[in-house]
Amino acid sequence: MERIASFSVDHLSLKPGIYVSRIDRLGDTAVTTFDLRITTPNKEPVIDMPALHTIEHLGATYLRNCDQKEKIVYFGPMGCRTGCYLLVFGEKTSEEIADLVLRMCDYILEFQDEIPGAKPEECGNYSEQNLNMAKFYIEKYKKEITENRSFTYNYL
Repeated sequence: MERIASFSVDHLSLKPGIYVSRIDRLGDTAVTTFDLRITTPNKEPVIDMPALHTIEHLGATYLRNCDQKEKIVYFGPMGCRTGCYLLVFGEKTSEEIADLVLRMCDYILEFQDEIPGAKPEECGNYSEQNLNMAKFYIEKYKKEITENRSFTYNYL
């Protein structure tokens, strides 16, 4: 089997940021996968599950309700727990998606209500949520991408 692209990225030098992971095409339709790398792989602790679960719920809620909702394909956590994937229709760059990601971060940071989808009839693990820790990780991530402009690297 061929080695997949994400396993070819040097995770020892990867830092928090917004990265184009891949662009897939089917006919005239393109889907861009973004790696929203929240923590530094293999150097920082991974995101704890309750915080990552809350980031997933709030991020997905924001993205599927924002002004670009028709372009959103998927938002969810990476298995390694160092970030999330954001899939959008179209061939996009990290710079083009940065404002959307920053607005999503602001939504999470300002959120103070009941976590959307955190009821037993709405989620298979509804009780595993941690809003305070989600805000901790997102605040750190937002600072990293705004101060260091960490979104110019592409896997491709």
